[in-house]
Amino acid sequence: MRQLLALLLLVPTTACASGPSTGSGQDAVALRETVLTADEQAALTPYQVIELLREGNRRFVSNDVTLRDHSAMVRKSTDAQYPKAIVLSCVDSRVPVEDVFDRGIGDVFVARVAGNFVNEDILGSMEFACAVSGSKLILVMGHEHCGAVKAAIAGVELGNITGMLTKIRPAVETARARYAGAATADNEEFVHEVCEQNVLDAIASIRLRSPILSGLEGEGRIRIVGAVYDMDTGVVSFLDL
Repeated sequence: MRQLLALLLLVPTTACASGPSTGSGQDAVALRETVLTADEQAALTPYQVIELLREGNRRFVSNDVTLRDHSAMVRKSTDAQYPKAIVLSCVDSRVPVEDVFDRGIGDVFVARVAGNFVNEDILGSMEFACAVSGSKLILVMGHEHCGAVKAAIAGVELGNITGMLTKIRPAVETARARYAGAATADNEEFVHEVCEQNVLDAIASIRLRSPILSGLEGEGRIRIVGAVYDMDTGVVSFLDL
């Protein structure tokens, strides 16, 4: 009985001593608590931000992501935020933007709409992110197997979805004009072509419709770039860099 009591008394002591862990029996690890500061944001260049996102994506793909204390990061970012970038992504639940780039609280703004197209509200959000809050990068990120792109190719009509898809159809027509194969929603190669074109169209729309953002880019203070996320591999491929 004494031996059993001794063992039971040891259990909570051992558990408390272990601290945060990876869940795989490894030694205790320190969780990242820091959030980006104004000075750190100001010191970054748009090219450095792109490389940081690339490095984070490599960690995501290799399942070597940063362990974070989210509660501490929430508290430390309460008074201000200094994100590196704003990412325009599709609403697709399989595209977790912060996770894909191994980013934490306060690291990136994220705007989401089915088909990752640009409208007035998205442009205003981007202007706030860059001109007001100091972000150095605008990333438009499409993804493979995009349901909105497939619906635009197929000519789906349903409620407000009908009007939404008109924002993507120009990319469908551009891709269709140059594509030699079957320009259908069940041809993944053509879907990829439309996905990339839709990203490029969004970038062009940002530059055309926002003198603020195009001016910041012209001054070298920000970059506006595109990428496609591959849901089969987790890899983000940047376009034209």
